[in-house]
Amino acid sequence: MASNVNPTVRRRRLGMELRKLREDKGMTAEQVAERLLVSQSKISRLENGRRSISQRDVRDLCEVYEVQDPRVVDSLMQMAKESRQQGWWHAFGDIPYSVYIGLETDAASLRVYEPQMVPGLLQTAEYAQALVRGALPETSPVDIDKRVQVRMHRQKRLSESDNSNPDVGPLRLWAVIDEAVLRRRVGDAQVMIRQLEHLIEQSERPYVTVQVMPFDMGAHPGVNGQYAILEFPDASDSTVVYIEGVTSDLYLEKANDVQKYSVMYEHLRAQAHNVEQTRDFISDIIAEYAKKG
Repeated sequence: MASNVNPTVRRRRLGMELRKLREDKGMTAEQVAERLLVSQSKISRLENGRRSISQRDVRDLCEVYEVQDPRVVDSLMQMAKESRQQGWWHAFGDIPYSVYIGLETDAASLRVYEPQMVPGLLQTAEYAQALVRGALPETSPVDIDKRVQVRMHRQKRLSESDNSNPDVGPLRLWAVIDEAVLRRRVGDAQVMIRQLEHLIEQSERPYVTVQVMPFDMGAHPGVNGQYAILEFPDASDSTVVYIEGVTSDLYLEKANDVQKYSVMYEHLRAQAHNVEQTRDFISDIIAEYAKKG
C-alpha cells in the first residue's frame, strides 16, 4: 500500500459507494440488515465510514446488491483492505479523536471557529501541554506528552515541505478565534506571549489566515460554540462539519447542514477583525501580558 493512503478517507469513500449500491437496488438499511442477520446500526456505521469494514462484509453486501461486474467488486475489496490499514496517528496509541485526524490529514482546506482555545494546528508545544493538563486534570504525564506529540505532528500539514501526502499539498487553514482565546491565560504569561507571537507568525504563512472576533462585536453566529468545516480535493468526498464533544464528536455531511454552517462561517469572517487588524490586536494583548508579567 502506498504510504499516503488514508484509511479514514478510504472508509468514507467505501461507505458512500456501498450506500449508492443499496439505494440503486432500492433497499433500506433495515432490509439489508435482515438479509445479512446483522443490526441496522452496523449497516449505517459501515455506510457513514465510522466503522472498519472487512472484505467479507464487502463480499456479502455485493451479493445482496447483486453486483455482477468483477472489477467493481475487486475495487471495493481493495478499498476495504486499505481502510483497515493504520494511519500515522496509530503509532501514538489510542487517540480519542482519530477519525477527525484522519479527515484533517487528507483535507484540502479547513475553516475553524474557536471560542475557547487556540486551534490545535496553531498551538505551541508548551501551550498545548498546559492546555491538556488543565482541561484533562486526570490525564497522566505520558498521555499528555502523547497528545502534544500528535498535535505537533498534525501541524506538518501547514508546511509546503510536508511530503507525507503529495496529492493534497499544504492545508489551507482559515481560523476565526474569539477574543477570549487570547485573554484566557493558559500556562504563565511567558507561555501566552510566545503562543500569541506564534499566532502572528503563522498568520503570515501563505496558506494560513487568522482573524479575531472581538468582545465588542456582541452576539454573532459563533456564540453556539466551536466547529470546523473540512473540504477535500476529491470531488467525491463530501464536505464535513466537525463539532467536538467531551465524550463523543459529531460529523455532519448532509448538504443542508453543511450549507448552514458555511453561511454562518461567512458571517463570522465578515464580522471579525481583518488580517491586519487581527495582528495589531494580538500585538496589543502581547504587550498587556508583558506588563503584567
